[in-house]
Amino acid sequence: MSVLQNAAETAARSQREPLTHWIGGRGVVSPETTYRVGVDPATGGPGVGVPAGTAQDVDLAVRSADAAAWNWRKTASAERGRVLAAIAATLRARAEELADLEISDTGKPRRTALAEVIGAADYFEFYAGLVNLPHGEVIDVVPGQHVYTLREPFGVIGVITPWNLPINQAARAVAPALAAANTVVAKPAEVTSRTTLELARIATKQGLPDGVFNVVLGSGTVVGEALVRHPLVRKLAFTGSVGVGQSIGRLAADRVLPLTLELGGKSANVVFDDADLEFAATEAVRAFTTNAGQVCSAGTRLLVQSTIHDAFVDAVVSATRRLKVGTHLGPLITEGQFRTVQEYFHIARVEGATAATGGQVATGSGMGFYVEPTVYTGVTNDMRIAREEIFGPVLVVVPFETEDEAVALANDSDFGLVAGVWTQNVSRALRVAECLEVGQVFVNTWSTASVQTSFGGQKLSGYGREKGIEALNHYSQVKSVSIALR
Repeated sequence: MSVLQNAAETAARSQREPLTHWIGGRGVVSPETTYRVGVDPATGGPGVGVPAGTAQDVDLAVRSADAAAWNWRKTASAERGRVLAAIAATLRARAEELADLEISDTGKPRRTALAEVIGAADYFEFYAGLVNLPHGEVIDVVPGQHVYTLREPFGVIGVITPWNLPINQAARAVAPALAAANTVVAKPAEVTSRTTLELARIATKQGLPDGVFNVVLGSGTVVGEALVRHPLVRKLAFTGSVGVGQSIGRLAADRVLPLTLELGGKSANVVFDDADLEFAATEAVRAFTTNAGQVCSAGTRLLVQSTIHDAFVDAVVSATRRLKVGTHLGPLITEGQFRTVQEYFHIARVEGATAATGGQVATGSGMGFYVEPTVYTGVTNDMRIAREEIFGPVLVVVPFETEDEAVALANDSDFGLVAGVWTQNVSRALRVAECLEVGQVFVNTWSTASVQTSFGGQKLSGYGREKGIEALNHYSQVKSVSIALR
């Protein structure tokens, strides 16, 4: 059977069949399982059936991962790298099919879905090349004593991912966890489970030993909580809302369970009057509309120097109006988020902000969860729309006078994930970047696409780091060994 035939059959199967868990290298579901039928966000029609996983399903998956952990840890690093590279190659070869699955769950434009699949491949490719990096150091203590450190895997890693970037964020955690010789039990969001499940199938077919990568489907309150509580889970990575992250933190505290938490943001994009304004306006629109604003690092607070405020806002509004809903912007992925964004439209009106464009449900979008990309002016930094993560294509514009005021406004937030700085003054760019209380700063660009760059936040945006070499440090632990040379 050709690769294309296999891809076509897999896509057709996924469209018509309910999903299963993936445990121990095979699809698993008990006869008593109940199913949740989701909603297609692009049409409002029914989606695929997703099994309501139980604590027993989690226990089966975690024990499978634990049983596989020692052999995977003892597998030669070069062999682990070859398996990860094979997964990456398969993701690239089947990118169109996987994009179809992603679109079925999320309604994203094809270009966006394809980019996320290729990004997932990039993670596996990148970490395939890092498995042979030195994993310790020799420490000079005293003569006659040999002291060195080792970096060792935790064992079973729990991975809980959100619905906005399903396959990409699964790969972001799974690839470095596997590269560091851990095993994984992943729980994707109920509404966007298909591509994570297919990723696990691909990994098994490309030589990942049974039990090394497992997927349990179901709700956060049942499957997610069981994963956090399971005594054989040694570390957990979570991406999602602040509220859920705080709940996980409380559960994890009882077990002293190490966490990587990426919890969202309200990222400031700071534009000074000496910037390349035409390019900055284009990038400012991309920063808040990519994935219909359903990105934790979206640049949703635009801080603009008052001397260029009106002209720059006009440029941003014009660029925003050129976007076509359904072509450039997909729907909000869940009905709940669709309602939430509409609530913020109401909040903005009550707070006295002006919708320079947008501010309502998109017309002519059928039954899907589409809203207009929206730019609010007349905003102050104490308004709810300027402080709370809306998670939709909604931008608020706040003027500033001086560099010090810009930094103060940018840092006056409960979040600290990313920020942008636009200026042609290199000294100013460096000063401001070093003062911003965030995990990542972009200067004269807005991009989070680099696999090589560590990613994570400060304050309520969470702690720990994904991506880059730094992620390997968060998926391994240090042991020191001291030997007396006698």
